[in-house]
Amino acid sequence: MLGALFFAAALTPTLIPRSYLTQGALAGGCFAIGYFAGILWRRLWHYLELPEPSARARSIANALAAAICLLIVIIFLWRAAEWQNSIRTVMKMAPVETAHPLKVCVIALITFAVLLVLGRLFAVVVRFLATRARLVIPRKVANVLGVLVAGLLFWSIASNVLIRTAFNALDSSFRELDALQEPERPQPAAPDQTGSSASLVKWTELGRMGRRFIASGPTAAEISAVTGGPAHDPVRVYVGLASRDTAQARAKLALEELKRQHGFERKILIVITPTGTGWIDPSAMDTVEYLHHGDVASVAMQYSYLNSPLSLMFQPEYGAEAARALFTEIYGYWTGLPKDKRPKLYLHGLSLGAMNSEKSAELFETIGDPIAGALWSGAPFESRIWRSVTTNRNPGTPAWLPEFRDSRFVRFMNQNGPTVPADAPWGPMRVVYLQYASDAITFFDYRDAYQAPAWMSAPRGPDVSPELRWYPIVTMLQLALDMAVATNTPMGFGHVYAPEHYVDAWVAVTDVRDWSTDALAQLREQLAAKARKTGAGNADDDPDRGG
Repeated sequence: MLGALFFAAALTPTLIPRSYLTQGALAGGCFAIGYFAGILWRRLWHYLELPEPSARARSIANALAAAICLLIVIIFLWRAAEWQNSIRTVMKMAPVETAHPLKVCVIALITFAVLLVLGRLFAVVVRFLATRARLVIPRKVANVLGVLVAGLLFWSIASNVLIRTAFNALDSSFRELDALQEPERPQPAAPDQTGSSASLVKWTELGRMGRRFIASGPTAAEISAVTGGPAHDPVRVYVGLASRDTAQARAKLALEELKRQHGFERKILIVITPTGTGWIDPSAMDTVEYLHHGDVASVAMQYSYLNSPLSLMFQPEYGAEAARALFTEIYGYWTGLPKDKRPKLYLHGLSLGAMNSEKSAELFETIGDPIAGALWSGAPFESRIWRSVTTNRNPGTPAWLPEFRDSRFVRFMNQNGPTVPADAPWGPMRVVYLQYASDAITFFDYRDAYQAPAWMSAPRGPDVSPELRWYPIVTMLQLALDMAVATNTPMGFGHVYAPEHYVDAWVAVTDVRDWSTDALAQLREQLAAKARKTGAGNADDDPDRGG
């Protein structure tokens, strides 16, 4: 009965629309958790020898409760399509006619069966160990010891055998994918580009995402066609994971390549921390290059072959180490240049890149000669600075778009821009977080298991379903699933950040003043049309969009 209630709650909406496959797996998992919780409760009741109702009273109560639970499940299955459409409506997606309740139930049953077998196998191991232990120690101590040893045994098998084997297979697979040469992206012929015959970085060692980043940027001619004025070819420097053996060596190589391309002579210099596979969102970088007429240099280096969730799980220290090494090299050289002749220095990162970019610069290291600012988009929920600022936001401002103190240091933006007027004064450093209220990678929290998140309170974000409700444990699992599919949304929602929203963010961060309101509106339209035509930023365009 408790499993049925968990099953029903899993059918309610959260942030991202679900297919019948993901909905069935989620509902089956939630049913299993409710079922196991009910089993534990019943056994605890017996163990404590608490009074129980008579067999007749128990039968009547069970029948009545079962009928109520069955009715709830039927009602929730009937409303599932309506709830999914409440998310699709705010994301401007076509509605679905049915949530495929029969398929959902079949998939849920299979999921529950698998988890039930694992649970009963665990119970068999516990009983076996406890029985052996009772020969030398008291019964209750033996029972506790059996649970602990069985837990350690299962965890050891899962982590050292299953997970490690899966990790090695995935790492090898992603490494091979990274090495693929895409014929539509030939080696640059211009000597002033990374990967050319004159470059310090070999084209074959850039990696798939590095080659994509170098080859996909706008040219001076393309920028002039949009702006109607003179433009530069943007400088893009990228160092792949295969270029050098250590993060420090790759960072030094990136600095030398940036110097070779005269990147420190540009107006804007951006140190980018990519996502797990090394992917850099074209929606972000194309935008700032158009805004500054190509007078932009950017530098990045790869730190993993795995996508962001896997990189965070298996190699959590690699991203922070690489981001720190690159920033130290670039900042150290930049501070030695004359202040009136050096570029403005900024940081940028998306998703896991944003979290690691936060860690790249130390406050006390830069306080005497601060950088100009940072743009971090889709920062994960574990991002240290993001969490601190959000937690300490001004009273009365929503968690999904907070205001912090006088907004001179950090501001938040979403699809509708900032809550702070564009002409509000900034301090010496400008930090902008671009985030969508429907991005579970940003708003997931383990505490959602036992308390409703602050972003769920009214008023809600414009892209969050008004039908969303909080349920203990279930909501956390729903949001965990939302993180896994956060890139399966239209551009401008979930974890897929749109170039038109980057325009407002970069204008604020880099203090763009030479564009009229009409010109900016036209740029937004052109970049949005181009991104949707090419599919840039979509999940299919990059296997790392999951974070």
